[in-house]
Amino acid sequence: MRVLNYLELEDRLERSGIGTSTAHQRAALADTGHVVETSPWTGGSPLSAAGRRLLGDRFFRAYDLAHCNVIGPGSVAVARHARRNDIPLVLHAHVTAEDFAESFRFSSRVTGPLRRYLRWFYSQADLVLVPSAYTRSNVTSYPVDAPVRQITNGVNADRLAGHERLRDEYRDRYDIEGMSVFSVGSVFERKGLTTFCELAQRVDYDFTWFGHVDEGPHASPVVKQWTSDPPANVTFTGWVDDVRGAYGAGDVFLLPTKDENQGIVVLEAMSCGKAVVLSDIPVFREFYTDGEDCLMCSSFEEYVDGVARELDDAYRSVASGTPD
Repeated sequence: MRVLNYLELEDRLERSGIGTSTAHQRAALADTGHVVETSPWTGGSPLSAAGRRLLGDRFFRAYDLAHCNVIGPGSVAVARHARRNDIPLVLHAHVTAEDFAESFRFSSRVTGPLRRYLRWFYSQADLVLVPSAYTRSNVTSYPVDAPVRQITNGVNADRLAGHERLRDEYRDRYDIEGMSVFSVGSVFERKGLTTFCELAQRVDYDFTWFGHVDEGPHASPVVKQWTSDPPANVTFTGWVDDVRGAYGAGDVFLLPTKDENQGIVVLEAMSCGKAVVLSDIPVFREFYTDGEDCLMCSSFEEYVDGVARELDDAYRSVASGTPD
């Protein structure tokens, strides 16, 4: 079977959670014996495909199943082509109206129209994949007229192997001293940016956010405010080439996010043995147990106490010579 696994805007999204999930999908497909195409276009791009079409070639490559990971015009074109040609279509619901809010400038204002668009787009699928029961509840509430199946985004532990060896290098690079709090991923207000920075102002440790910071006109004013003038003990690294360095350098992983579809970075932090402090939201309660594999917080004071407790535990672990 020839399978299309398509990530529209791959050059921009490969650094995102969607890009990481797509990489996991392709790694799984590599073990199946199926032929995997990553572009639907003859020649590799819509422009090349259009040129070849003028010469009598086909616009779309041949494939037996189409799997799209985002919701843009390229994915719409693939979906319509699949429907016209009776090609089974899988759409991965990485994007919801709920997690789009507070991500970019004006994104919270378009959640209503986005919800209606997603209802139309996902309803074209023969199967919609979601990473959590929480995402399933959102998608089915739109409502989407297609079967919905839950499958985890997963974590690639092999990709993180050797993170400990990068600890000194990355701490030197970003001037991190002592026990430290860190987060990983693109810097959005939806992911709890304000809480992250306000906690840093209350806790006397280094806070580091490893991840891309948007600087264009689409960037959130809140993101621009905090990243242009951060608290003295907060560092925004921008994109890092080797994410293992982030997990090696930090001690307590903090994600005070307002909404997630699953949160691959949480799985990665846990895979690296890091102490984890999370927001107390439905998707995390679905997968984790407060007080066992993480601390969940529902108020600012709980964050202050939780981060301080985990930092103290991490310090005592290092001082005693025992691993995290």
